[in-house]
Amino acid sequence: MGIVACLLLIATMFSSCGYAAITTSSPLSVGQTLSSPDGSFELGFFSTNNSRNQYVGIWFQKVTPRVVVWVANREKPVSSPTANLTISSNGSLILLDGEQDPVWSSGGDLTSNKCRAELLDTGNLVLMDNVTGKYLWQSFEHLGDTMLPLTSLMYDTPNNKKRVLTSWKSETDPSPGEFVAEITPQVPSQGIIWKGSSPYWRSGPWAGTRFTGIPEMDESYINPLGMVQDVANGTGVFAFCVLRNFNLSSIKLTSEGSLRIQRYNGTSWIKHFEGPVSSCDMYGTCGPFGLCVRSATPMCQCLKGFEPKSDEEWRSGNWSRGCVRRTDLSCQESSSAETQGKDRDVFYHVSNIKPPDSYELASFSSEEQCHQGCLRNCSCTAFSFIKGIGCLLWNRELLDTVKFASGGETLSLRLAQSELSGSKRIKVITIGTLSFSVSLILVLAAYGCWRYRVKRNGSKIVSKDNLEGAWKNDLQSQDVSGISFLEIHTLQTATDNFSVSNKLGQGGFGTVYKAWESWSETGGVNLLDEDLADSDSVNSVEAGRCVHIGLLCVQHQAVDRPNIKQVVSMLTSTTDLPKPTQPMFVLDTSDEDSSLSQHSNDSKDLNVSY
Repeated sequence: MGIVACLLLIATMFSSCGYAAITTSSPLSVGQTLSSPDGSFELGFFSTNNSRNQYVGIWFQKVTPRVVVWVANREKPVSSPTANLTISSNGSLILLDGEQDPVWSSGGDLTSNKCRAELLDTGNLVLMDNVTGKYLWQSFEHLGDTMLPLTSLMYDTPNNKKRVLTSWKSETDPSPGEFVAEITPQVPSQGIIWKGSSPYWRSGPWAGTRFTGIPEMDESYINPLGMVQDVANGTGVFAFCVLRNFNLSSIKLTSEGSLRIQRYNGTSWIKHFEGPVSSCDMYGTCGPFGLCVRSATPMCQCLKGFEPKSDEEWRSGNWSRGCVRRTDLSCQESSSAETQGKDRDVFYHVSNIKPPDSYELASFSSEEQCHQGCLRNCSCTAFSFIKGIGCLLWNRELLDTVKFASGGETLSLRLAQSELSGSKRIKVITIGTLSFSVSLILVLAAYGCWRYRVKRNGSKIVSKDNLEGAWKNDLQSQDVSGISFLEIHTLQTATDNFSVSNKLGQGGFGTVYKAWESWSETGGVNLLDEDLADSDSVNSVEAGRCVHIGLLCVQHQAVDRPNIKQVVSMLTSTTDLPKPTQPMFVLDTSDEDSSLSQHSNDSKDLNVSY
């Protein structure tokens, strides 16, 4: 229901008919009650904790245990059984004690005693003129700790008036407690709970149909609340419209400072919203420029580009002093056009945020205009372009900023350019290092798997009977079985004495020769040691498949490289493999002039692996 329709209901649905009324000749005494016409509400005297103190109040008639929604004499109970509620000689509604002294009055300078008090079906106690039917006073304009449907909070700045909720001191003491809930005259307005003179909780700015600081109020939420602000006249109204069965629903400010929207389903109260419910909901938990994350431990952290004002206090869990900027903004260091153009500030976007307090509404009609408007103003620390509001700017410390698991708004935080540039460099280095490491691991894994298969099939190392046999036997005795040994002259022959014409590129660990061309021509089989290739125990197809997989693991583009799971699947199956492209280390590395030192005939065999 729209706010306009809701306000019209507030103005028109106060029926003046009823079964009974309080008049000068028919007062309400202790033990008597006055019911609304439909039996939803009841007015009478009640006590708490079986004490002698009596209060005049209104409660839901059909709900057990009793739920009181309004109290007349909160600060001064009566104890005499002869106390009564009546109409005074000047037409006011008045509570008299046993000595017939006034304890509470509706107030007002009325001049007629031709009045009566009735309890309406809405739960509103009204004092009306018998002749004109005009309401002279009504309880809906003097709220306690509870809002019923069709009630409202309001502010009237020029006349210094406001309507608020005030909690009970305790569950059994109706006297005014330390918590007060109201709407602020900010544009847009927001709901706030005060604990004494300090803010305790706030709802975030109103965005047409919802409060931005309450993630439960998303687009699917059927909101029973409405807000109208008259900026020119400095007034605003926040109305509680209808929550299904409006006779049995309420908004209550508890004695613990919690604001609760609830309805009665016939047997119990069902909560639609309650706040605050966590430490992050408390106002300013993490201090200026701190970010409270509900799901994190510890829950407080500094916003991007900020650091704790006191490391010692922060580590001890005292976050009240918050955070300070790590790097000064460029516009603060110099106002020259040259400097601003060279080192312009940037914005870091944080999602799922409860907008901080102390915002200002700007007239910019698009997010880009909002962005530029904030950028041009060096005192602007952040901006947010919110559906239902428009452009909000922050020119002070960011206080009471909360990050939700979902919902919320996007806050664009102003930072020095170096704060983001540094993180980008780290990201590039990290990704590059990780990519290289993973590729190397995959190549080694493929090679190891192939060697394992050779060993499993019972392959034996073939040694040559030459003068160097002794050192080969020594190596073999040191648990290096499975490693093939190639003579230096074998490599010299294969590469035409390491001719530059046979050199395809240079890798990170040595020179790369005919590997790619050999695989392209023969599928990699001739990369095997000749003795292994001639052995019946080695499957050339399996060996070629291992080489194929190894080439896939060193592809230049990450999307072309298989992950560990895919490598294992490739090695243990016979499915077709993707065709590798020529490795970039072959294409990109430049040839270098080099000469190969010729060694004497005491050359050792080389342990070569691909």
